[in-house]
Amino acid sequence: MTNEFWERANENLQAAEMLFTASLFNAAANRAYYAAFHAAATIIEVKGLQFISDHKKVQSTFSNEVLRRSKHLSSELKQYLPTMHNCRAIADYEKPGVSKQKAKEQIHKAKYFLSCIEKEL
Repeated sequence: MTNEFWERANENLQAAEMLFTASLFNAAANRAYYAAFHAAATIIEVKGLQFISDHKKVQSTFSNEVLRRSKHLSSELKQYLPTMHNCRAIADYEKPGVSKQKAKEQIHKAKYFLSCIEKEL
């Protein structure tokens, strides 16, 4: 699958893992979210839907269009982007940021999200 967003999704996931290993937990949580965001952008484009680079629009299109039309993607994924986006906001803007455990959870969610999207591609 050659798609610029898919390449970014995988690059961001790899970056998240590297940042986590370096104990940069806020940056790792941020990149994990963007891995999922770009994976969602990939499936939106692949399904022929309009991609608008706005976080809420991507979340809405993914939940209301992609998941509704998919026979294989689980409805549990509906909450992934919003909850990961909230974690990213904590990592970026709040004190004290995210914990090691929260960053690890964010990366785990990103990996699962990408694996689900990859099966759909």
